[in-house]
Amino acid sequence: MEYLILVNSNDNQIGTEEKVKCHLPDGKLHRAFTIFLFNREGKLLLTQRSMSKMLWPGDWDGTVASHPRQSEDYISSAERRLPEELGVTCKLDYLYKFEYHVPYKDIGSENEVCGTLIGILDDPSKIKIVEDEISDIRWVTPEQALSEIKKTPQIFCPWMLVALYFISESSHNISNAHKDILKMWNKDKIKSQLEESLKHHFPDHRWELKKE
Repeated sequence: MEYLILVNSNDNQIGTEEKVKCHLPDGKLHRAFTIFLFNREGKLLLTQRSMSKMLWPGDWDGTVASHPRQSEDYISSAERRLPEELGVTCKLDYLYKFEYHVPYKDIGSENEVCGTLIGILDDPSKIKIVEDEISDIRWVTPEQALSEIKKTPQIFCPWMLVALYFISESSHNISNAHKDILKMWNKDKIKSQLEESLKHHFPDHRWELKKE
């Protein structure tokens, strides 16, 4: 049985709870992370969630989303999880974290403080999808991603949209290669373009950046 780290709004641990219970409609606030993995050309790897997932099955996500274990920080947990879902390893940098709460139909919800991480994959040919987690993948440019999100926000996971929205808030304590990728994605209008799409998932605006 998998247990998640319960946190308060300041991301301080206050306990643990079973994963399923954390994702019920009134799920408890817990720690999570999402990874944006890019190729050398600056394209973002999107992954389609397996249809076996309880929440948002078949929807498109950033590269990987999961939860830290006890004694792990955001980077170590994300670097551990990446090969478990995609069969590849990658050096990651931490960018920022945000809190959000969003229901999924009457089945469950996500209620998380979510760290966001970035990495560059040198050899995409080594990707090996774990089908219980991911059903498909594709690489997109910033223009392709924003256009698709605008047209069909309902097919994208809500936490992915929030993570993209805050790209301009990224930490400066990251590699130069990661900074170069972020310059390609940190468009002047990215926030305004995403705000309408975010309203599809968050009509009550239950998401915010966590200051550090």
